[in-house]
Amino acid sequence: MPQLDPVTAQRAEAVAVAALAVVVTIAAGYPWWSLLALFLVFDLPMLGYLRGPRVGAVCYNAAHSYTLPAVLGAVAVASAASGDRIDWLGVLAVAWAFHIAVDRALGYGLKTTEGFEHTHLGRIGRARRAGPAAGGD
Repeated sequence: MPQLDPVTAQRAEAVAVAALAVVVTIAAGYPWWSLLALFLVFDLPMLGYLRGPRVGAVCYNAAHSYTLPAVLGAVAVASAASGDRIDWLGVLAVAWAFHIAVDRALGYGLKTTEGFEHTHLGRIGRARRAGPAAGGD
């Protein structure tokens, strides 16, 4: 049986997470359009690249890790379970996870300090079109 390479597996997994975010949005009664309305908000940390590739990568990676939306989602669920539903927090958590998942599905992974075009899923943009580096990427 042919083996799925790790990058393809992670991108497929991201498609599943994005689909789950849509299902959760609808099931929780959140407005479906919130996923689209908030989509670009989570790219604001890219402004860290104005301070250089190291700061940019740290800012981008902090905003593109599932950790923070998972914590927000857990708080939203715990609040709802205790009878104090915080819809805006749930919407934010699901929209954030959706954004990360779509980015990963499209190949935009966590950044390295080599620059914005170098990610854990491979190269993007001009770096990808330029072909593999001598180091074997």
